[in-house]
Amino acid sequence: MPESPTARLSALGVSIWLDDLSRERIQSGNLAELVSTRDVVGVTTNPTIFAAAVARADAYADAVEALAAAGASVEDAVLEITTADVAAAADVLRPVYERTGGVDGRVSIEVPPGLAFDAAGTVAAAEELWRKVDRPNVLVKIPATVEGLEAITETLARGISVNVTLIFALERYRAVIDAYLTGLERARDAGIDLSTIHSVASFFVSRVDTEVDRRLDEIGTPEARALRSRAGIANARLAFELFEREHAGDRARALLDAGAHPQRPLWASTGVKDPALPETLYVTELAVGGTVNTMPAKTLEATFAGAEVRGDAVHGSYDEAREVLAGLARLGIDLDEVTALLEREGVEKFVASWDEMLATVREALDAAR
Repeated sequence: MPESPTARLSALGVSIWLDDLSRERIQSGNLAELVSTRDVVGVTTNPTIFAAAVARADAYADAVEALAAAGASVEDAVLEITTADVAAAADVLRPVYERTGGVDGRVSIEVPPGLAFDAAGTVAAAEELWRKVDRPNVLVKIPATVEGLEAITETLARGISVNVTLIFALERYRAVIDAYLTGLERARDAGIDLSTIHSVASFFVSRVDTEVDRRLDEIGTPEARALRSRAGIANARLAFELFEREHAGDRARALLDAGAHPQRPLWASTGVKDPALPETLYVTELAVGGTVNTMPAKTLEATFAGAEVRGDAVHGSYDEAREVLAGLARLGIDLDEVTALLEREGVEKFVASWDEMLATVREALDAAR
């Protein structure tokens, strides 16, 4: 048996991606170290991650000075800074990309969150990021809003690999899978090699528990307390069941036979929000082959240090997961309403982080000038 818990996860077929990136992490060699010692095979970013990286590090000082001297706008400076980091991380992970035939070694970069409800704007931004980063192992992140579904299909149809993000609801996930298959069909009809297109579907976990547990605590009955911190895992497990069922259908099989890849489920928001919970809860309870688990650095270290990887924790759990959701419904908790709220809040949080990053870069540009 592999020695470390992260190695055991990898042997099970779980791809470990780091949910963090900064220029300091790249330049110090830390990212390369995590690849070699923590079984990290990918990186995800989002506006919150970049806002924090730019605000707390001086590794961007030279770049900001050069951009200021060139007269760059704040928006152009943010584009230059973020795409440079993603390209550099993609270079670090290029050997993983080559070794895995393009399945892993991926680095994700998100379209500006203000475009979440603008399909045409999202497609244009995705194309710009794809060209700007100019690495085959990049994934462009597009949120799974209703408008985002259209953009996901169009972006994939143009041969651009996509990380679909901010998925909370099972029905929305079903629509994401349909958008993926439609994009592949259009790419195939356009003569694009389907083997060059990759995608993951980022299903958020801990945020579901945070909101549901708040409502359960308000109810306060023994039945409510028994369901605490179970909704996120149950929701994700049923998402995996849906993934397997939809990818086994005739439509998906025809595309897979033509060289396409499955759109792997990716477990996002896997850092626990409740300090009473085990730090690796959303790692061990969602361990199953053919998935990605993107972990904040703290969760990654806790996993490496002592996660109890018991093997496949998802197959065979579907009836229990359905009972959890049924129990919530009996208590009057509408999961559809919860997931709709979380989607809106998710977009709002990323917009706020994006604005924070713009303000930080604007201040740095003004100081440099």
